[in-house]
Amino acid sequence: MPTPDAHPQAENLLTENRLEESPLLTDLYQLTMLQTYLDQGMHNEAVFEFFVRKIPENRNFLIFAGLEQLLAFLERTRFSRSELAYLSQTGLFRQNLIDYLASFRFSGSVHALAEGTLCFSNEPVVRITAPLPQAQLIETRLINLLQLQILIATKAARCRIQAPDAKLVDFGLRRAHGAEAGLLAARACFLGGFDGTANVLAGQRYGIPILGTMAHAYIQAHDNEMDAFRHFADSQPNNLILLIDTYDTDRGARRAAELADALLPRGIVVKGVRIDSGELGEEALRVRRILDQAGHPEITIFASSSIDERLLRDLVRRHAPIDGYGIGTSLTTSSDAPFLNCAYKLQEYAGIPRRKRSSGKATWPGRKQLFRHLDNHGKLAYDRLCCDTETVHDGIALLEPVMHNGCCLAPAEPLADIRCRVQQQIALLPDALLSLEPGPPLPLRVSDRLQRMAQETDRRFNR
Repeated sequence: MPTPDAHPQAENLLTENRLEESPLLTDLYQLTMLQTYLDQGMHNEAVFEFFVRKIPENRNFLIFAGLEQLLAFLERTRFSRSELAYLSQTGLFRQNLIDYLASFRFSGSVHALAEGTLCFSNEPVVRITAPLPQAQLIETRLINLLQLQILIATKAARCRIQAPDAKLVDFGLRRAHGAEAGLLAARACFLGGFDGTANVLAGQRYGIPILGTMAHAYIQAHDNEMDAFRHFADSQPNNLILLIDTYDTDRGARRAAELADALLPRGIVVKGVRIDSGELGEEALRVRRILDQAGHPEITIFASSSIDERLLRDLVRRHAPIDGYGIGTSLTTSSDAPFLNCAYKLQEYAGIPRRKRSSGKATWPGRKQLFRHLDNHGKLAYDRLCCDTETVHDGIALLEPVMHNGCCLAPAEPLADIRCRVQQQIALLPDALLSLEPGPPLPLRVSDRLQRMAQETDRRFNR
């Protein structure tokens, strides 16, 4: 009998188990363009930049995130034998492409913003410099990796702004659009300011604190609600947060207080109760009153159920006695802004600046640097877009080298450090951009030299 390793589909099965690492996770046109580049000998150095064309209308800023995953993708991308065999049998490609992909290694350079940095419309946040076929091939996965985490980190930061003192926990895995989306969303939530996640794999992979309670099914599986509470206390004495709204929230709160009294001689503490239904502000007021009257002001209240940053703002403004929130669907799907109008565009090839001039989608040509300027109060004043050879003495250059010759220049930054950077960046926002309501866009000034380069580029290619 053949062993599993000898199974003719063994390599295919291994490939399927690393879905997010497969270079076939791309759009077909990347490969059809690659075939032409190879046929025409177009191997010169190219410069591409990734940027957001327009921030969603209900966002005033974005948080750059996902750089760690992008760099790992660039370092590890390889084509397996089964992937090359599949491409061969499609009949779309010649042997020169298959041979090129068989030895594919990304050998280019990357400049990028530090993860956790604020960014705005029409600002390059990643610059790729590599031979044209390499730089083209990575486009789809690059956008795929960056868009999601930028969206989720930004929404998490907006939640944290509205509830600066509350415990915020990512509850969104079950509603995420796939396994990888749920995992990367948990990472983005944490760097955006959340305290933890219910996603256990995210805890193992990224070192994020894992937090959770119990489900209504657990309560329903018992014949008696109090028995469910007691049994959980026996099994989880150090993680005792009780879900009290399965049947009657007020009665559940009274039972939680009763159990807290009974557990006191055993040194077991009821840390909190969770409410997952109803008008959360009103429910929390009643529960707080019950717990306080029973002599348990130390028992915290944790709320979940269809929470987003706007509901958070309203609950905080009403002084609802809620100590923490589990936020899921709206966060992990970025439901109010589920996509970014972003792009990855060629800005230079073979040493010559290039730019797109399509209506509404024109780009600035060449390799660029982004400078950030603060006002006298230490708040964001404007950003300046320049040619990368320009020096701006009163601005902070944001694009930094992070990869050279296909190798990262430093180890992956600790997630806790990125999380701290986000909070430092949020402190730079003027009040108008902190608001959930649309504020005036941060001004982007374009240098005279870059404007002249655009004019020269237009004259060169206006034929």
